Amino acid sequence: MCGIVGVVGDAPVNQLIYDALLLLQHRGQDAAGIVTQQGRKFFMHKAKGMVRDVFRTRNMRALPGNCGLGQVRYPTAGNAFSEEEAQPFYVNAPFGLVMVHNGNLTNAKALKQELFQTDHRHINTESDSEVLLNVLAHELEKSTRGAELRPEDVFAAVRGVHARIKGSYAVIALIAGHGLLAFRDPFGIRPLCLGRQGASVMLASESVSLEGNGFVFERDIAPGEAVFVDLQGQVHREACAPARGHHPCIFEYVYLARPDSVLDGISVYQARLNMGVTLAKRVVSAVPPNEIDVVIPIPESSRPSAMELAQLIGRPYREGFVKNRYVGRTFIMPGQAVRKKIGAPKAQRHWQRIPRSQCVAGGRLHRAWHHQPRNCANGARGRCAQGLLGQCRAAGAFSQRLRHRHAHAR
Repeated sequence: MCGIVGVVGDAPVNQLIYDALLLLQHRGQDAAGIVTQQGRKFFMHKAKGMVRDVFRTRNMRALPGNCGLGQVRYPTAGNAFSEEEAQPFYVNAPFGLVMVHNGNLTNAKALKQELFQTDHRHINTESDSEVLLNVLAHELEKSTRGAELRPEDVFAAVRGVHARIKGSYAVIALIAGHGLLAFRDPFGIRPLCLGRQGASVMLASESVSLEGNGFVFERDIAPGEAVFVDLQGQVHREACAPARGHHPCIFEYVYLARPDSVLDGISVYQARLNMGVTLAKRVVSAVPPNEIDVVIPIPESSRPSAMELAQLIGRPYREGFVKNRYVGRTFIMPGQAVRKKIGAPKAQRHWQRIPRSQCVAGGRLHRAWHHQPRNCANGARGRCAQGLLGQCRAAGAFSQRLRHRHAHAR
């Protein structure tokens, strides 16, 4: 998971991209990067850390130009501790390309070998994003064959990319002297949307990034669709892959996205309320509501579901665990040891500080927990869940019930 943004405007875009990345900070905390274009020259700054730490005034002044792109990184492939793998990535041919990517390629290892042996391209990091960039560069070179770049050549290159790579990917790339390219995998696994403000066009992972910067949300990029925005702000679009249905990642609605975003026409907040409705039906079928004293959300993104659940079963909603919200999102921190040390929530034991002191002590709890994919759920149900259950018992609760959210987003 990462957050990506690209802008073509009629004024300097460095501050606009910075502000957009701040609104996407929840999608990645490990590294951040911005690249802008002035004439045919790219200006880039990227480093490990959060947006506010990576970009100082001197860095922002060194990013001139009316178009550019940026990314906040949460490493799910490659080396989480390598500054070289911070995005954007750059290749000098054809034309000059920089790219940001959100997703995971499942055939990156085979592609890396293929790029070296057949396409004669060198990959210098373990990042699957660098692999994707080089595939795009190779296909773009094939489609142009030394001629002037046209939108139809760009779309032909994207068709070649879709034919070669497998996995989830939302991509924004800047082609030096020509414009901004954005495309999405044929299944629409990772989100990408487009908005306008006057003559400026912005593409971003979530609608909140558009609206927070005064852009009017226009549409989501469809699965398999590519959009090319030239330097005059004219938008060209084409479906570059056969329709395979829309299969978004459910974890976007469960945890990753901000609740005030709308992804593919679905409000993230409403999706989480709907999960609470379905969870309430399951709870009632398994546990008599009068055996539940309180409903407590874990983690914070499960609050809408927990509140809806509590309302529907007629039991109190309480905040039983308090997380240090000044350290960022702990789920996307690099390494389990760091997550356990910094992010472990603490059970409320000093109940005089909150209403209804019987919240945990001597009570029976029902905790609304996220439903997560298998690799995430193992950690949640294992190390984290058992630790939190232990804290509940230490605080005086004699019974706990754990429920996972997994309702359909719609």
